[in-house]
Amino acid sequence: MQSTEKLRLGILGLGEGRSTMSAALQSEHIDLVQICDLNEELGRKRMKEFDFHNYTSRYEDLLQNQEIEAIAIYTPDHLHATHIRLALEHGKHVVCTKPFIDNLADANELLTLAKEKGKRVFVGQSSRFFEPVKKQRQDFEAGLIGELITIEGYYHADHRWFLDKPWSLQSSFKWLYGGLSHPVDFIRWYLPNIEEVMGYGMLSANGQKGGLQNADTMHFIFKAEDGRIARVSGAYTGPVQPVTRDSEMSCILRGTEGCSQADYMDLRYAITDKSGEERMLTWEHKLKHYFRFEGKSHHAGEYQNYLEYFGDAIRNNTPAFPDMKEGIGTIALLQAMDESLRTGKPVRPKDLLEKFGVNL
Repeated sequence: MQSTEKLRLGILGLGEGRSTMSAALQSEHIDLVQICDLNEELGRKRMKEFDFHNYTSRYEDLLQNQEIEAIAIYTPDHLHATHIRLALEHGKHVVCTKPFIDNLADANELLTLAKEKGKRVFVGQSSRFFEPVKKQRQDFEAGLIGELITIEGYYHADHRWFLDKPWSLQSSFKWLYGGLSHPVDFIRWYLPNIEEVMGYGMLSANGQKGGLQNADTMHFIFKAEDGRIARVSGAYTGPVQPVTRDSEMSCILRGTEGCSQADYMDLRYAITDKSGEERMLTWEHKLKHYFRFEGKSHHAGEYQNYLEYFGDAIRNNTPAFPDMKEGIGTIALLQAMDESLRTGKPVRPKDLLEKFGVNL
């Protein structure tokens, strides 16, 4: 049941946080209290864009603001753990964009702190909150395709425009985390207990020419503890199929009695259910809800969906996923994938968690 009491939100980081500002200001269930970014020029730009003027360049101001009950964090990955810790220490609930943290050594401290403070941490793994993906999950849970046999996820996009961004050419930037983490989350949503992963990656001719330093083309196979297998692929610096033929990002479920496919960017969903009936649904009427700015690099609608979901969970004291444990598990899987690319060998995520004494 949707609560009538609004979630009182502060936003840290106004690059990706642009979508969160739009989400909060257009939602009947969110009260945007204050925004923050170190870059004052960006702060002025967002104030003008949204006609919202409670801006600060000091994170301390957000932390000390008693009106704020939850802080949404959209800062660079290596700062997430520090910003989450400070928010929890100041008694705030947390929304943090993916990937959750970049170092598993920080996991236990954050898990303990959240429990001590009695505060919730939600990972903004936004892809789950698009219409086709939500419908696919609903149909799966209703048993329309029977038991899951396998899952396939992919994200193939022509992101050569990213090469114009200086940070994309740094050694720290990896499409594994920046892009492939979306379909990997689909895998973990349906097969949370991945025992082992094996993958290969390469830097394409376009990526090399553009100055990328890490793989832009990757394929992975996963094995779950119960023996089921799954696969994920990503390619980011070449042309893609026409949307009438394919989608940039998809999640395909193959079950014992049916099969379904959710096409993310194209708001399209198809299913062959256990009766043999084939159906296709689209949500063109919601394009403006999801994609409010130029192009499709920002998709504020899904942020609005997950902020409202999280606020509702806080008010009703119900679970909200992905939570912190799930976010940490996904990071362990992504880091296992990264290690497999380096070594050319299968890697077990649990081995990485055990290395840092993390018990999920």
